[in-house]
Amino acid sequence: MARSAEPSLVLTFLSRMGLAEAETYPLTGRFLKGRLRRAMSDSEKALVESLVESTQRYKEPARLLARGELAEQATLVIEGLVTRTIYQEGRRFIVGLQVPGDFADLNGFALKRLDHDIVTLGNTLVGFVPHARLEQVLADNPEVTRLLWFASLVDAAIHRQWILKLEQLTAPRRVAHIFAELWYRLDLVGLGRREVLRTPLTQVDLADMCGTTAIHMNRALGVLKREGIAEFRRGAVYIPDRRRLEQFAHFHPEYLYGEGGPRNAA
Repeated sequence: MARSAEPSLVLTFLSRMGLAEAETYPLTGRFLKGRLRRAMSDSEKALVESLVESTQRYKEPARLLARGELAEQATLVIEGLVTRTIYQEGRRFIVGLQVPGDFADLNGFALKRLDHDIVTLGNTLVGFVPHARLEQVLADNPEVTRLLWFASLVDAAIHRQWILKLEQLTAPRRVAHIFAELWYRLDLVGLGRREVLRTPLTQVDLADMCGTTAIHMNRALGVLKREGIAEFRRGAVYIPDRRRLEQFAHFHPEYLYGEGGPRNAA
């Protein structure tokens, strides 16, 4: 009987496959990675890659699309993080967080004007897809249209979960849920790291995501540190026990539709 390949050799082979795909599709290689990407044909991947007409790097926070502004292109996150932000009565509320492989404003294709701003966070590289190209896809390629629709529906599922957790959890558990979700989403696209999350986030950003003040967020982070669940230092989140973090946050990843479908809660 032939022996199975050693695990290290299998991992090396898979890693090389991932690197090869990243080289072939440097702009869109993380689109739906960990979800439906494995079911995409080479021609579909090539088509999605061709949709990106231009790219732009932002080293400081930049507003890519303002609330009420006419949207004429969609924004794909290639590197870094992008937020969906609403300013209300002098306060900022971060109502969405997009990671590499996500479209930050695909809903703008249908709505034309958004009710929020699209803002980069830290050092970010984005790609721009003209709506005219999306119209061609809609007319000529129903399968890629379905993939774009799937991406938009996953984004809506994440939004619903944020609303639920904002109502359901205390501030320490809310921010823990943000950490657990972000780690899982980065894992899906091959950017997760063991025991630490590297982010450009600040305590003010976290407060604006969790609907609390910076002072209350400082206290919430203090709870996580005292309990040995997570420690936040200059954007880096140190997490000694990922499962304990997820349990504390009441985090179940089925709403993220990893590998193309819901998973049963642990």
